[in-house]
Amino acid sequence: MDRQQHWEDVYSQKPEDSLSWFQPQPKISLELIHAAGLPKTAALIDVGAGVSRLVDCLLAEGFSDVTLLDIAESALQKTRARLGDAANRVHWIAADVTRWIPDRQYCLWHDRAVFHFLTDETGRAAYRKNLEAALAPGGIAIIASFALEGPERCSSLPVQRYSPDKLAAELGPKFRLIAYRQEVHHTPARKVQQFQYSVFEYQI
Repeated sequence: MDRQQHWEDVYSQKPEDSLSWFQPQPKISLELIHAAGLPKTAALIDVGAGVSRLVDCLLAEGFSDVTLLDIAESALQKTRARLGDAANRVHWIAADVTRWIPDRQYCLWHDRAVFHFLTDETGRAAYRKNLEAALAPGGIAIIASFALEGPERCSSLPVQRYSPDKLAAELGPKFRLIAYRQEVHHTPARKVQQFQYSVFEYQI
């Protein structure tokens, strides 16, 4: 089964609040976005948005240029349905981030738990290429992954675990690590997962 079909099956077959990565409110993501100090008109993209509640919060706060990207159209359809009329205020992209061709730049790139699924160098290189193409100079990238103490697999797939320094080395010298946070995430099944959130400034 290819990667897209895997995620289509996950989102079409399981209730969203049963997924291990489900959060009623993306508290740390919001705190880090607020810390970036961006105007409400700034262009933001949530990569691997899935059925995350982040977009609900951003729209409620008045952010007016929000893009959601996910490999699974079924996930985006669920989010559209949840948002109702507010879905018209969102830009939607159904694509694999490693194969996507960005056609604009963003002030902030948010990724909670996509990059850690890229366990081969080819996939990581394609992600970095698109990150650099999509992020405006001086832009902020918030990338969350399983921490070094986190699980070795998620959704039946292997993952690559990171520390902030290890992630910075993976992204390369154009991305300056400016902040990081640790999170103990409690899944709906009451399991504990260690996450790290790293914040980078894109410098070219």
